[in-house]
Parts: sequence; C-alpha cells; structure tokens
Amino acid sequence: MTRRNSQLAKGWGREDAAWRRPAQITSQWREASALDPRLLEFKVHGNWWNLLQQLGITLLITREYEHLVVGLSVQNGRPHVTFFPVPHPSGLVVDRRSHGLFLASTRNPNQIFVLKPAMPALQRSGAKGKVAPAAPFVPLSSTYYPGSLYIHDLALIDDVLHGNAVGHNSIVRFDDAGKFHNVWWPKCVERNGDPALDKNYIQLNSIAGGKSVRDSFYSASSASIGRLRPGHLRYPVDRQGVIFSGRTRQPICQGLTRPHSARLHNGKIWVANSGYGEVGFVQDGFLEVVHRFPGWTRGLCLTGDYAFVATSRVIPRFARYAPGLNFDQSRCGVQALSLKTGRPVASLEWPYGNQVFAIDWIDSSISAGFLFEKGHRRSRQEIAFFYRYFFNNTSGAQ
Repeated sequence: MTRRNSQLAKGWGREDAAWRRPAQITSQWREASALDPRLLEFKVHGNWWNLLQQLGITLLITREYEHLVVGLSVQNGRPHVTFFPVPHPSGLVVDRRSHGLFLASTRNPNQIFVLKPAMPALQRSGAKGKVAPAAPFVPLSSTYYPGSLYIHDLALIDDVLHGNAVGHNSIVRFDDAGKFHNVWWPKCVERNGDPALDKNYIQLNSIAGGKSVRDSFYSASSASIGRLRPGHLRYPVDRQGVIFSGRTRQPICQGLTRPHSARLHNGKIWVANSGYGEVGFVQDGFLEVVHRFPGWTRGLCLTGDYAFVATSRVIPRFARYAPGLNFDQSRCGVQALSLKTGRPVASLEWPYGNQVFAIDWIDSSISAGFLFEKGHRRSRQEIAFFYRYFFNNTSGAQ
C-alpha cells in the first residue's frame, strides 16, 4: 500500500468510526458522548428519595449551560439518576395525557424535541439488550425554528404547545409543520397598535399556562421598552419585573426582579423571583414570598402539597442581576418545599452544577427518566436498546 493510500485508509477509518454512539445520534450533537461525570455527582439533604418514592414521580430537569436534561426517580428502592444530552436545553413540559415530553433547545437555530417513553420490544435475532426500567424517554422528533425566537419556557395551552419567544416579546403557538404563530404580546410592546417583534425588549420569559392564552399569565423583567435592552450589563432589573395578565395584557403583579417559571396551581399564580432567590405567589398585586433560597431561583413545578424549586449559581458577569443574592453562597440544585408549612423538607445539590432552567414531573410508573445512566456507562446495552426500541402507541410490523 502506498503512503498516500495508507493515509487515506486511516482517514476513512476515523470517518467510519465517527457518529456511532446513541447519545450523539439522538441529540444530533457529536460531543454528546463526552460527559464530565462530575456534573451528575450529588448530595441530598433530608428524605429526598423517600419523598420522590412517596409521590411516585420522576423529576425532569434542564441544566442549560451543561447541556443536559436530568431524570431523578426511585427504582426498586434505589436512587435512579439518568440524563439526556442536548445543546442548551431551556423549557420543558410534560403532556401527562399522551405521556409526551416537549423540550426546547435554544442554540441557533432553536429546536423543539418531542420525546416519548419506549421499550426494547422489536424482536431481532440475537439482540439481548437491557430491558430499561419503566420505559425511558427517547426522541420521537425534532423540529427547527429560527434562532430569533429565543425560546425559553414551554406550556401546553388547550392541549397545544406554546412557547415564549423572548426575542419577539411574544407568545407563539407551534404547529406540526415547523411553523409558529405569534398569538399574544403585552400592550407595552406595541407601537402605533402593532407589536414590536424585532428585538428582545422586556425579557418575556415564562408562561403560567391556563385553559386558553387569555386565561394564562406571563412573567417579564420589565413592563416597558427602555433605553437599554435585556442582556446589557447595566439593564435595570431591581424590582422592575412583572406578571402580565393574558386577558388584559397589563401587569397584575409588580416589584419582581428577573422573575421566571410562572405557574398556576390550585388557583394561585406561583413564580420564582430569581434575583432574590425567592419563590411565592401573587397576592394583591405583589409577591407573597413563601421561602428564600441560597441561589438564583428558576425552575418550578408543583404537585399535590409540594413545590420543587430549582436554584442556580449566579453567573459572575450577571451578578448585578441578582441584587438579593450572595454570589459565593449560591448553589445549584432542587429543593422540595411543603406548601402546607412553607418550609423546605428535602433537597438535592449538584456540587459541580451551574444553571437549572425548568422542572416538570411524570408518574414514575410511566417513565423513570432517560436511558443514559449516571455512573458506569453500558454502551453495548445502549446500542442494543436503540437497535430495537418501540413506542407503545406506534403500529407496524415487528
């Protein structure tokens, strides 16, 4: 073999070996298989795992700057920590009617992943892959959208997927053809009766989804278009945040600082007041603080008598966005808060974690999380699983 042919053969060999790992293929991201294992190390306080088992839920959590979605559940009496790698995940929402999971990936262009629980059910000669516990979420599809949307939060409104397009100052409705429609915006971004959709002016960043767009509520960092825009280091944030009413398109709650994760639960509008590490609900036009945590509060879901509140570290260059927090004391993790007492009852912390964006839950009997597990990776079993996985609601010959 000539030297040139030998060099060509080596190149061909490298190319043939590339794009072989399921983590790369499912996330459409070549570096996805190179995970720093420290990112999944955790510490728990209180009866964290017992609480998840008692509630019978799997928590699904996006860690946007670490490019991970994490699943936390209890299987066979033991902690079960799983993950799915995806570029810069932000909002997620579970459709508990269809058991689907919608996930926003907000690099340019934006993507919406749709995931469903699956099992290794296709009968293939010689294939003996691991039977994954309680059907892990795996991707069903991914749809691309313009990066200018800058999708943050996701919500199901009247069983239709909506997102807040921060870059358009609006709420958008997604359809199956890769199209989006601006369906709502606050009054304050109108100019001569038309919405200003050309730039991010107010950081409209979360949705408390109701029965309709008009019955929903939306958080933003300000209630007016100012000289400086969100992202500028001198953008004014302290006590400038609001909650908008979908019906009036005007603020119904003021005095917030970089609010996120607005949610409706038992008739109350809950929200994370990120810049002060607080979580609470709207009462008489202002935030009734239930608890204050050591970290940037963002990521909130509520079920039964508990709220799960995520905290993140303060990004150094944006420290002035968190005037109520101590930079050195901020932590990355999830806190379980009793709605009866207003006190934390348990927590999980990621010592090497950075930023959390969103949390939602699903019954753990439906899905225990994702296929990729913390600890020793079982690449052969992962490959075998994806070789013959099957969605329960999919028809076709086996």
